[in-house]
Amino acid sequence: MFKEKRPASPPSLSKPRRAPPRPGADDARLSPDPARSPVRGDGDPQPPETPQPAATPKDFVCPITSQLFEDPVTLETGQTYERRAIQEWLDRGNATCPITRHRLHGAQLPSTNYVLKRLIAAWRDDQNQPQLKTMDSPAPTPTPPFKAISSPSPDTSASQASAASPTSVIAQATLETAAGELRAAVACLCTSEDLAESEESVLRIERLWREAGTEHAVLAALARPAVINGFVEILFNSVSARVLQAAVFLLAELASRDDAVVQTLTRVDSDVDCLVALFKKGLVEAVALICLLSPTPEQLVEMDMAEALVSTIRRGDDEDPPLRMCIKPKAASVILLSQILAEAGTDRDSSTLPVPRSALLSERFVRSVAVSLEAEQVEERLAAMRILLRCIWEDGHCRSTIADKASLGAVLDAFHAVGDADKFDIVRFLYELLKLKKRSAAERVLRTIKDGGSFSRMHTLLVHLQSAPPEHSPVVAGLLLQLDLLVEPRKISMYREEAVDCLIQCLKNSDFPRSQLLAAETIMCLPGKFSSSGRPLTRSTLLKLARVKERHRQSQDLSIVRADAGEDEMEEEKAASEWERKTAYALVSHEFGLVFEALSECLRSKNAELFTTSLVCATWLVYMLSLLPDTGVLGAARVCMLRQFVIVLRSAKHGSDRVLAMVAVRSFMNDREGMHDITTYIKDVLKTLRELKKSSGLAFEMLKLLSDGQESSVDMWNHKEINQADCSSNGEVTSIVYLKNHIFSGHSDGTLKVWEGSENILRLVHEAQEHTKAITSLSVLHSEEKLYSGSLDRTIRVWQLRDGVLQCVETHDTKDPVQNLAVASAMACFVPQGAGVKLLNWNGNSKLLNANKYVRSMALVHGKLFCGCNDSSIQEIDLASGTLGVIQSGNKRILGKANPIYSLQVHDGLLYTGSTPSMDGASVKVWNCGNYNLVGSMPSSMEARSLVVSADLIYVGSRNGAVEIWSREKLTRIGTLQAGGPSCRVQCMAVDGDGDVLVVGTSDGRIQAWGLT
Repeated sequence: MFKEKRPASPPSLSKPRRAPPRPGADDARLSPDPARSPVRGDGDPQPPETPQPAATPKDFVCPITSQLFEDPVTLETGQTYERRAIQEWLDRGNATCPITRHRLHGAQLPSTNYVLKRLIAAWRDDQNQPQLKTMDSPAPTPTPPFKAISSPSPDTSASQASAASPTSVIAQATLETAAGELRAAVACLCTSEDLAESEESVLRIERLWREAGTEHAVLAALARPAVINGFVEILFNSVSARVLQAAVFLLAELASRDDAVVQTLTRVDSDVDCLVALFKKGLVEAVALICLLSPTPEQLVEMDMAEALVSTIRRGDDEDPPLRMCIKPKAASVILLSQILAEAGTDRDSSTLPVPRSALLSERFVRSVAVSLEAEQVEERLAAMRILLRCIWEDGHCRSTIADKASLGAVLDAFHAVGDADKFDIVRFLYELLKLKKRSAAERVLRTIKDGGSFSRMHTLLVHLQSAPPEHSPVVAGLLLQLDLLVEPRKISMYREEAVDCLIQCLKNSDFPRSQLLAAETIMCLPGKFSSSGRPLTRSTLLKLARVKERHRQSQDLSIVRADAGEDEMEEEKAASEWERKTAYALVSHEFGLVFEALSECLRSKNAELFTTSLVCATWLVYMLSLLPDTGVLGAARVCMLRQFVIVLRSAKHGSDRVLAMVAVRSFMNDREGMHDITTYIKDVLKTLRELKKSSGLAFEMLKLLSDGQESSVDMWNHKEINQADCSSNGEVTSIVYLKNHIFSGHSDGTLKVWEGSENILRLVHEAQEHTKAITSLSVLHSEEKLYSGSLDRTIRVWQLRDGVLQCVETHDTKDPVQNLAVASAMACFVPQGAGVKLLNWNGNSKLLNANKYVRSMALVHGKLFCGCNDSSIQEIDLASGTLGVIQSGNKRILGKANPIYSLQVHDGLLYTGSTPSMDGASVKVWNCGNYNLVGSMPSSMEARSLVVSADLIYVGSRNGAVEIWSREKLTRIGTLQAGGPSCRVQCMAVDGDGDVLVVGTSDGRIQAWGLT
């Protein structure tokens, strides 16, 4: 034969639910059973003269010859064959069982199966048919199996019954011709050694199948294992696309009607592998057969055909396919891909996806899958829905496309025909579609869901809610509540009551933590504000209310109504606000604010995710109470929630959680009773508000309310001296910096000291004296956790703190005394003894910048060097391009006195410069670093020798030891501190990362630390 020998392998795709192969399934008759009896001349039925022969037992027929056994032999595989037939099979070089294709270990055939032979002989005697040998003999009076030929009517006239009409003769001839052609094609397919002949046989069988329809005799004849194996051999060897299509078509038709065919096809791995390979090469019809074989999800993943499935889905079905498969290739691909994605799990890590994320999220793919939501088969609809749900999880931006293109009617109709698990998938899909950025689009989806009849749809959901498990209830309740608010937003409704009660009960049911979290997440989504990806914006919106600055970066997706917003945008915002009010009212008005009691319990949970989500929900509802008409539940909410909010405000680990609690507390300050209750916790509240005022404008406002409007009083910015150290033996304190909770100080005798900067502040940790002359400047590179010191001994040293010991790791020769120092990762800038600024690369190369100016102070930020000079000029030098920009021009000396820029700081895009008071009385000026514009000044009679800026305050050190404290926001003076002894200068200052600790170094060798209380 032409067929290749394939090694057999153990079954892998057989399903327990499939029926076992029926013995003798290959004995099907190609001739029909008798259907008519002879009639007398008078038209009355004539009883048959002899009884009809009984059907031959299937176990008595050889699967190769289709004849009764004469000499049966049973192989080691358990299959029985006619001796001469199996011997011929082996003589042709085959070494496997024809049906199971398992390799035969023995070359000799076993002895005759005499038990079976005796049974056949006894059966023959009983039937009185000693000459019967074949199952292919036509019955005496056959009825044509082909639909094109009809049987004569039973009430035909006697003359017509006694003599066969021309039509009946033609029909009998046609039947015999078709049966013979089918027998010949099947025999050729199973025995021919010529590939071309076998291919022609497949095409003939396919034509006869389409002509015969699904006649039982034809089905039984083609479902024999030997014929199925013949089709499989064609799949392995043929290269003709038409033949391969025909073979797959026939196998799919047979598999859809007979489980025994599925069992035959799934016995050997290589057969299924062949189908997968053909599908990947472009034979899309093969996917229908693969689907009918019902592989497990694990096996589907191993087949690695997800990309081919996606490609088939994107391409869609042909409008006029050459063969109409029992299941369309696209439908089969949708079903299989759904199973593969389900096996991959719900992990949103794209690395776990069996198909590239870009292919899964392409607009063409999503649109094609959305079309399958209208499929006739419920299985295809559900599979398409699950694929779209996975697309939404991977990238919510496709949600709007799905909502626009999906026809939800067919999905809703399937709700009544599926089980509980599928019902929840439908609810979850619809619930996810509602998370749209535009409120009008979300309400269109809600109306589409409702169009089947608001009462019936909602009643169906209510019935499902009452029987749903706890982990499904919150989502069902969320969808039901939204439908109810769309239909009857103002009237009392049993659907609304049931939905809200379900959410509250889920929140309170600590035995099901997953259900608690889902209920909290559902409430957090009810405001109806989402980003374009479907992320709820409730948290971001509340942080926006707190006027949070850079520490809590606001989402770019927040809807902000501008003065120049279009009419459509204004309508969207109005609709969103109205929806938010309706949902909040439905929740807070249920059972006199019972939802606050449930959320209060959740805030005590040790589950961090549940705590955070419940905090957002509670803050939102408390805030909405101030916008809703008097509901009478504000007092109940305050009793349940105020203490919990204060605890969060005082001790939450995350700053954003404290901000949310602050928003909630602010909502309670709108009435007298609320203010009275807050005074119970005033100490904790004030302490936290002072910390949060650095990042939130709302905190500053609340401080003002709680301080009777004195927002600039000294009490609000009270500084208390924490500690001081006397280092007069080391001369002046020339420089101070903070690094990693340590304070570093440089001294005029070359000593570098390390102090604790947190709990035991100014406790000496280590000191080093490797500079031979005064340290003039310290600079920190936070990214590398390195400290740089510049000295008059013409060196720059690099230091690292390791295990409490300060070690010098590098020394760079500057060839000039270092008066001031600023560093970056690849270079240092320092002020030499003379004019200009020297740029020193760490490889030793240097060059002089700004050579015409005597620089007094400088700062290096993002590759730009800001220089304050002795002639009061200020320049910006771009170190990459070498360009120089003038921020302030220099002045000529007045009466021989210079007016230098003593100090210079850059903070949040603003440049702060300190000098001797100018003619306008300002010693500190504030400039915009981008456009060099003067944005403010601080009128002070003090000479600003040193300058340091925190998030809220500006500290100005003078030559008489005074440190003035100014508000950075308003540029108004708050207070004054006195540092050092009499007649000392403030040489240097530094603040910690939070701006809570100020450290001052003076010319008399003292270091003092103040804390903001």
